Amino acid sequence: MEPRLDFSAEPTTPYAAYAGIDALHALQHPRSKEPAERTFIVATQVMELLFAQLRVEWTSAQHALRADDLTGASAALRRGLGVQEVLVGSWELLATMTPVEFGAFRPYLGEASGFQSFSYLHLEFLLGNKSERLLDLYAGHPRVHAELAETLRGPSLYQDAEAVLARRGLTGPGAWVTVYGDPAYADLARLGELLLDVAERVTRWRQRHLSSVKRTMGAKPGTGGSSGLSWLRKAAEQDVFPELWEARNAL
Repeated sequence: MEPRLDFSAEPTTPYAAYAGIDALHALQHPRSKEPAERTFIVATQVMELLFAQLRVEWTSAQHALRADDLTGASAALRRGLGVQEVLVGSWELLATMTPVEFGAFRPYLGEASGFQSFSYLHLEFLLGNKSERLLDLYAGHPRVHAELAETLRGPSLYQDAEAVLARRGLTGPGAWVTVYGDPAYADLARLGELLLDVAERVTRWRQRHLSSVKRTMGAKPGTGGSSGLSWLRKAAEQDVFPELWEARNAL
């Protein structure tokens, strides 16, 4: 069979209509004459889409955990791992940008910074890195502010996993040690390993962010007013789900 080629009576192909391809390709608007700026915009937009998808998967995992559905939670976390892998790899688009190339369009960014990404803030809140003052970024945007506030004030992904353990009678600092040491809790041990997979990929993304910024702009302050490298380094050195890492000291 030959694929259908005639869509002249339709405004676009079914493929483009389904995925919104025309709208997607209309979203890149470089402000300078530096060719690398378009790559920067595309990479930023790709990351934003992936942040939003990862939020969907982690939220789905939370809902499953609350229902004690470890199978559903594990499936969502595994889908999220694929998203995280692409996120880490997406730094390849920016990693080799030279300081001269970035400097040619950086002034056009003004105060724009990835730190202001509400999709990324959702992920940080879901990881347990919560700061009420960050809501001020979206004080003038009621819908986004309300959604962020809900994530901020709700349980983190780890807290929902911890609640599963508590419902199985496992509480306190040694809960994960018990999980890993008793075959009766094999399903919980698998959940712990999946959470560590999530944690490792978060750290890899942060480390890749740090090295890419260091290569591209050195130790200059961030466009959003942050200290740049020192702020990114602190984030990269922070353990995600530290209780799971600490349990390894006792195993």
